[in-house]
Amino acid sequence: MRKEGFTLIELIIVIVIIGILAAFAIPKFANLTGESKKAVIEGVAGSIRSAANIVHAKWLAQGGGDTVTMADGDNVTVGSNGYPTADSSGISKAINLDGADKIVDQDNGTFAYDNKTDCSVTYDNSTTPPTVKVTTTGCE
Repeated sequence: MRKEGFTLIELIIVIVIIGILAAFAIPKFANLTGESKKAVIEGVAGSIRSAANIVHAKWLAQGGGDTVTMADGDNVTVGSNGYPTADSSGISKAINLDGADKIVDQDNGTFAYDNKTDCSVTYDNSTTPPTVKVTTTGCE
């Protein structure tokens, strides 16, 4: 008589091996949420840098002024250096984050993920060119 299948010992060994593999694999994937939040913040920072440079180029092309008209017809307020101001009529309008999931514009040039200041991008147009500071310590 021939028996087929696994013995109880073989099944326990397989379960233990899977458990050990899971113990090493889960921590690798557990922090993906934090990494994705950091990626979103870095993406917003890139958008801010690009938008500031585009607005500045349009400001130079139009010969100065207090506002720059974007391709979508929005008027972006610029400072004396020709870069967008750090408010809702400046850089916020230039990057157009209306309806962006989880990104909060605190209307002072700070764009935060879930309203966390330690997971944010800060735009400061008091320097030429403007500075964009990225903080990702609290993006877990």
